[in-house]
Amino acid sequence: MIKPPEVAQMATSLSRRMFLKSQATIAAGAVTAGILSAQETAPQGAPLRIGVIGVGGRGTYLLRLLLEQGAEVPAVCDIRPARLEIAGKLIAEMRDGQQPATYGDTPTDYRRMLERDDLEAVLIATPMQWHAVMAVDALRAGKHVLSEVAATMTVQECWDLVNAVEETGKIYMLAENCCFWRPVLAIGQMIAAGLFGQLTFAECGYVHDCRALAFEADGTLTWRGEIKRDHRGNWYSTHSLGPVAKWLGINKGDRLVSLVAAETGRAAMRYYVEQRFPEGHPARQIDFRAGDSTTVLIKTAKEVLIDVRYDVMSARPHPTTVYYTIQGTKAVYDSRIDSVWIEGRSKAKAWEPAGPYVEEFDNPLWKEHAEKAQKTGHSGGDYFVIQQFAEAVRKGGPVPVDVYDAAAWSSVMPLSEQSLNEGGKPVEIPDFTRGKWEQIAS
Repeated sequence: MIKPPEVAQMATSLSRRMFLKSQATIAAGAVTAGILSAQETAPQGAPLRIGVIGVGGRGTYLLRLLLEQGAEVPAVCDIRPARLEIAGKLIAEMRDGQQPATYGDTPTDYRRMLERDDLEAVLIATPMQWHAVMAVDALRAGKHVLSEVAATMTVQECWDLVNAVEETGKIYMLAENCCFWRPVLAIGQMIAAGLFGQLTFAECGYVHDCRALAFEADGTLTWRGEIKRDHRGNWYSTHSLGPVAKWLGINKGDRLVSLVAAETGRAAMRYYVEQRFPEGHPARQIDFRAGDSTTVLIKTAKEVLIDVRYDVMSARPHPTTVYYTIQGTKAVYDSRIDSVWIEGRSKAKAWEPAGPYVEEFDNPLWKEHAEKAQKTGHSGGDYFVIQQFAEAVRKGGPVPVDVYDAAAWSSVMPLSEQSLNEGGKPVEIPDFTRGKWEQIAS
């Protein structure tokens, strides 16, 4: 696979004007990632004009959602001609024969697309290794950005992304759909209402058998497989960490301070490869660095402990993908048993089904958009990712999952690897807000 080009290191100093602007953006965020409000800077209902970079299976699905929500897509980019053809047919079908301009002659042809004057934003749905460099290029080309997860691969890319947003004033949103799940938003409402008291502990995990996704049909590695071969640690952190970070008010009253990682051995992928590929097959010679299961313990400035598990190697049925627990001084929620217990409110000292509480504390987003959201993937989260980004572009921001969230959550990937490489030592997590988190109450 062609590796992303180097991104020049950006200056880290903020002008007073950009400092105040970024402060206002953070202040508008909410622990529930709920409905956003801001001064409108575009006509209400004006269609979003967006280009899509990467129209594989995921990108094409998101392209369909963009079109269903009224966006105009003048251009698409992909290095595979067959995928461009599929995307073009979809746009023609849903837009009365309109044909998009196509780009993809080289891996960096997306930069030519960014020169177009008829695009105000781009959606990035390429392999993860390209997300940061493409987002930085797009921001500096004057485009708003909606990026698939994770946002970055290195700590330097985290800073590059933060600097690009602060220096250009353009909107960046991470398309973390798990933050918009109905129970996740409802629990956020309950936390904001004080039902949990002081939050003390969170547990979350992405546990999903993805071994088959590491290989192409011929046994060569996909981009996911390359990550497993080249890296150890938690390399898909945002699905699990995102919702609990929102509950805890990370970057808006608290922040991630340090982490320490530990991992198992490497038996599961070895077993899978031996079962799938015959003796002598090149796939059997691949040395995967990733352990079967990795646990990362994160401490926050407010002394909350977050336990994050990552396991995409172990054999298990689907769906058992993402789980969340939040513990407070007065209540606890555990998604694995879909249950809540609230001191003084629960009738007995026993778990209660979460369903009635989700209905009682349903987020306004779901009250307004439930019928449409339920028809989309990731439990409706995909609908809100598109809807909230388009709304933010129309109104000039802010977004519910901003660049500071993207950097903090994504930095867990390289930093967990650093911790493992240093024998399980604690590693500091940078403050990507440069201190602004202290001035914003969650």
